[in-house]
Amino acid sequence: MSESVNIRQLNELVASKSDFIGLVTRGMDQTIVGQKHLVESLLIAMLANGHILLEGVPGLAKTLAIKTLAQLIDAKYSRIQFTPDLLPADVVGTMIYSVKNEQFQVKKGPIFANFVLADEINRAPAKVQSALLEAMQERQVTIGDHTFPLDRPFLVMATQNPIEQEGTYPLPEAQVDRFLMKVVIGYPTQDEEREIIRMNIRGDYKENVQPLLKPEEVIEAQKVVNQIYVDEKIERYIVDIVYATRTPRQYDLEDLASYIAFGASPRASISLARAARAYAFLHQRGYVIPEDVISVCHDVLRHRIGLTYEAEANNFTTDMIITDILDKIQVP
Repeated sequence: MSESVNIRQLNELVASKSDFIGLVTRGMDQTIVGQKHLVESLLIAMLANGHILLEGVPGLAKTLAIKTLAQLIDAKYSRIQFTPDLLPADVVGTMIYSVKNEQFQVKKGPIFANFVLADEINRAPAKVQSALLEAMQERQVTIGDHTFPLDRPFLVMATQNPIEQEGTYPLPEAQVDRFLMKVVIGYPTQDEEREIIRMNIRGDYKENVQPLLKPEEVIEAQKVVNQIYVDEKIERYIVDIVYATRTPRQYDLEDLASYIAFGASPRASISLARAARAYAFLHQRGYVIPEDVISVCHDVLRHRIGLTYEAEANNFTTDMIITDILDKIQVP
C-alpha cells in the first residue's frame, strides 16, 4: 500500500515539474520542422544529465537544435568547430601572462558553458578528444594548477558526419562510452522538406528564440528524474539486455556470437536506466515501464557494441544486434 502511495506521489511530483516539456517542444517546433526523435533525444539527454552524440549528414538541423534548446532555457551556449589543428587549450582554456599584474591568469575556454556543441568532433586528434573527457565525466576542468567546476546543467552535444571519412580520427572507445546516447539522424519527409522551404521563403524562420525557463528549473527536473521508481524486474530486464551483448550464447543467441567483438560496459546499464527514467518523465510517469527501456535501447547501446570483421562483411549492424536481443529477452 505504501508503495502505491509513493508511486502516486511521484506521479504528482513529475506532473508538477514536467509542465515545461510541452513549452520547450512547441518552442523547438517553431524553429525546427520534423526531427521529433532528435528533439526528444536532446530532452532525454538533458534530463538524464548526460551527453549526446549525433550522427547524420550535414544540413539536418543538428547545430540549430542545440542552439535553440539553449536559447529556450536561457542558458549559456558555445560552439566549438573541431579541426585537425585544434589544440586542447582551444577547448578548455589556458594560462596567459598578465604584464599589468605580473602573474599568470587563467583564460577559460568555450567548454565553460551549459550547452556545448562539439561540431564534427571526429575531425580533431586524440589529444583534443582527451581534453573533453574530464569535462564530460568529472564535470570539471583543470587548467594549470587550478580546477574549476562546470556550471549546471552541462550538456555536450557532439556531431559527426558518417559519409566523409577523409581527415577524420575515430573517437576513442573510452570517450564514446561516455556519451549517454548516440542518435542517428535521418532526412526529413517530403512534406517536412516542403514546409522547410516555405518557412525560409516566408521568412518565418526564427533566428532568436525567447527564453521560456531558467537553468535552475532544469536542475530541479533532473532531481525529480533521479527519484523515478525503477522496479527490480525492470533492473533485471536491463541487466539481461546488456549481458546478452556480452554472452549471447547464454540467451540462445548463437548467431550473434560471431558478430560481437565486445559487449556493452557496465556504464551501458547505468545509462539505460537513466535514459529510461528520463523517457518516463517526458511521458509524465513516476515509474519506469519496459516500453521506456525498449524506446531508448537502440540509442543507448548502438555505440557500445564492437563488431567483428565477419559482421562488417555481412553488413550486420549494431542496431540489428540490439533488435535481435530485444526480440529474444523476455519482457517483464
